Amino acid sequence: MEDFRKGSEKAIDETEGLELIRGEASFTGPKEIEIEGHSRRLTAETVVINTGARPSIPPIEGLDSVPYLDSTSIMELSRLPDHLLIIGGGYIGLEFGQMFRRFGSQVTIVQSGRQLLTREDPEVADEVRKILEEDGIRVYLSSKAVRAERNTSGEIKLTIENSKGIEPAFGSHLLIATGRQPNSDRLGLELAGVETEDQGYIVVNDQLETSAEGIYAIGDVKGGPAFTHISYDDFRVLRSNLVEAGDASIKDRLVAYTVFIDPQLGRVGLTEAEARMEGKRIKVATMPMGRVARAIEMGETRGFMQAIVDADTEQILGATVLGVEGGELMSVIQVAMMAKLPFTTLRDGIFVHPTLAESLNNLFEGL
Repeated sequence: MEDFRKGSEKAIDETEGLELIRGEASFTGPKEIEIEGHSRRLTAETVVINTGARPSIPPIEGLDSVPYLDSTSIMELSRLPDHLLIIGGGYIGLEFGQMFRRFGSQVTIVQSGRQLLTREDPEVADEVRKILEEDGIRVYLSSKAVRAERNTSGEIKLTIENSKGIEPAFGSHLLIATGRQPNSDRLGLELAGVETEDQGYIVVNDQLETSAEGIYAIGDVKGGPAFTHISYDDFRVLRSNLVEAGDASIKDRLVAYTVFIDPQLGRVGLTEAEARMEGKRIKVATMPMGRVARAIEMGETRGFMQAIVDADTEQILGATVLGVEGGELMSVIQVAMMAKLPFTTLRDGIFVHPTLAESLNNLFEGL
């Protein structure tokens, strides 16, 4: 990651006509900014805000007196935690939790919601929980961390409240993984006429333009799916519209992502619940990974595959692959969705044996 960052910075430094200024900037008026520690102000006809987001810290009693980690600082640990306590059951909490469990740490995850990965269908989240528990991770659901403190031996104590009452959890380290908040609060957006939502995310239209003409926002600061590949696509939209005189849009773009647990969870398009909420007439194809020849050969048959199909058009609306190389297998389905192929194309396709892709024949066979 450090080499990647240095390479990107070198490319910027060596680009003719491009000036890199390091400092914290804020608006002083429409299309005018100043940089802290610099004497000049900058103006431009086009301004792009790409300030990202940072970890959100929940209001837990005593937390400010306890040394806790976030998604950045946990990467800087010099020793393995004996017992890692994690508040939050989203992508960050699960990925780090399983990783450190595989390294040898004891791991406890405290999730306030009724399931892990709150945006997933319940059966997906339940299968993920089972996989983590098989790995030896303790998972608390519908549980709230109400207090954090250190005891005399230096251990971190979390007081957890749930339907069973109050119980303690002890650990050597604490990771806060309860989401992120946009880096918009110190930009002086009101001076530029840029509107934000209640949580501070910048409001944009389908061309990523804010409420102020000529000012754009991309990446996590604008809200929506917070993934690196989404930020890349935001850049594609701006490049097309501002440089190439195109008419690109983020409207109806197909969002895919992978949760890098083991086995992976790959997701694209609508979940079953979302499709039903939209009133669509659907067919659902589901198959356990235990029926996938390649998964059997690799000795990893946990999880399942699921695809949501429009019953009228035979178009694939969404897919979930919780299984070995789930992100890669999901991407095959994603390409079919991008090409607007009917599910029968994958059902009847000839895929190499024994690959994961050949499982698509069986997945769609029953529809």
